[in-house]
Parts: sequence; C-alpha cells; structure tokens
Amino acid sequence: MRTGYFYSLIFAFLTSASIAAIAAPVAPSEATKTPLLMDAATPSQTAKVDLNGADAATLQKELAGVGEAKAQAIVAYRDTNGPFASVDELLEVKGIGKAILDRNREKLEVN
Repeated sequence: MRTGYFYSLIFAFLTSASIAAIAAPVAPSEATKTPLLMDAATPSQTAKVDLNGADAATLQKELAGVGEAKAQAIVAYRDTNGPFASVDELLEVKGIGKAILDRNREKLEVN
C-alpha cells in the first residue's frame, strides 16, 4: 500500500514538472529579433523611379504589376509622345490602369 502511495506521489510530481517545463515561456534568441532582409529592402523602398529616365528593365523590376510588355509599352509611349509631364499621364499607356498607377504612385516621379 505504501509503495502505491509513493508511486502516486512520484507520478504527480513528474507530471507537474513536465507541465511546468512545457508551459514555461521561451526567451527569444537574438537571431530571431534581427530582421535579415530589412537592409536589402530599404534602398529600393526609398529610391523613386523616374518615368522619363528609366529603361524598360528598371521599370519592370521596380514597379508592382508591370511586366516586360508593360515596361516596353511605357518606354515606347515616352519615345513616341515625348517625356511624361506628370505621373498621371501614365494612364495613357496601353495596359496601365488606375489600379497599377495607385499601387506604384509613391515609387514614381517625373523629372
């Protein structure tokens, strides 16, 4: 009888110890606090794309929703009609709609 009681106490102790170990908060390591891609993404977010000076490859890389065909259409429009007077003039390019312009407005400038 005493051994059964003793084993019950040992079982209760080990169970509570394992629950406490599982429920204990884990201290975050220094490696998880530092974002690894922050430095790589910062320069492209701050630099604006000049509609009158950028080539098709730059437009394709920097603008969301602009692929190779739309980037070439922007350059062709610029070559045909002269430099852009404003960012809103980008709506005149075939394939560029209001949604694409609104998504990229903060990245664009006209010099």
